Amino acid sequence: MIFLKTEDEIKLLKASNQLVGKTLAELASHIAPGVTTSQLDKVAETFIRDNGAEPTFKGFPNLKGEPYPASICTSINEVVVHGIPNNQALREGDIISIDCGVKMNGFCGDSAYTFAVGEINSEKQQLLDITKKALYEGIGVSRVGNRVGDIGYAIQTLCEINSYGVVREFTGHGIGKSMHEDPYVPNFGSKGSREQLISGLCIAIEPMITLGNRHIKMLNDGWTVVTKDNKPAAHFEHTIVITQSGPQILSSFEELEQVIGVKA
Repeated sequence: MIFLKTEDEIKLLKASNQLVGKTLAELASHIAPGVTTSQLDKVAETFIRDNGAEPTFKGFPNLKGEPYPASICTSINEVVVHGIPNNQALREGDIISIDCGVKMNGFCGDSAYTFAVGEINSEKQQLLDITKKALYEGIGVSRVGNRVGDIGYAIQTLCEINSYGVVREFTGHGIGKSMHEDPYVPNFGSKGSREQLISGLCIAIEPMITLGNRHIKMLNDGWTVVTKDNKPAAHFEHTIVITQSGPQILSSFEELEQVIGVKA
């Protein structure tokens, strides 16, 4: 069932998503060679709770019913999504996707960004650039009267033209009082297919793109998803609302990109 949001609910969703953006900005200031993902997780949880919210990922069950043990997902290099924070230290040249979710005043926020650790090679940088561009391509077609399939088509087309793999098994999603609501929003698809986009619909769009082929596997921990060919993957995510005047982004990369020095 798809839940359309009122203006008041959208304001609450925006507040939660803005907090996610601020959390990612706080984490951006700590990302450096030698820092462990467990340290990043502690920073995130403290920041989220100090701002009156709860980390929605912590305790979230997987398909086996096992609770996620941390507040953020930290996915390094060949890890596509759902990497669990641990004592692994970041290294110069790594890329790390940080996926963050919060719940505040009854509504969820969800966003992800893939960071460079120090200097990265041009191959990884282009993967980040195209994946981020694909996110905005998907947002750009998220207009009243279009369909969910148009979003996937826009993302898939850009990424496959650049010879990247588009992960099929994990998708974007509706968001509101629950972190995952209908509709699911795949990063591939056909124009004019699936659910129609309606004003008041809030969705999280999140391309998960691989440098090699699209095939993935899950590790024995029941969470960590990696590329089968061990090539790097990137992941960017925004939460948006569909309006009569076009898509509005509720989350934000602005503060974190000020920290890492990315020019708009």
